[in-house]
Amino acid sequence: MFSGGTYQDVAWWLQNFLTSHAKRENVRAQIDLEAGDERDGKSYAARVRLGDRVSAPMEFEFPDVAQNRGRLEWCARLAARVREVVRDVSATAA
Repeated sequence: MFSGGTYQDVAWWLQNFLTSHAKRENVRAQIDLEAGDERDGKSYAARVRLGDRVSAPMEFEFPDVAQNRGRLEWCARLAARVREVVRDVSATAA
């Protein structure tokens, strides 16, 4: 596995990782990743979107994601977190 990377590389990885695990819970789940101007080089916010339902933002610090994306335990916790958010959003849509 790998760690580090540029802000854009880590954003790409985070978007794909969250999307992959969100879709394992609900194939219609989408991830909206904020990596705009005021966040550039500092942080990300991700929301789960399921139809017209949107979760509260999940906040991530860039250095934390960059340093830990190569750690299996950290990735497992992140996968569980996003899947839980998808379940919560799915439950409110029912």
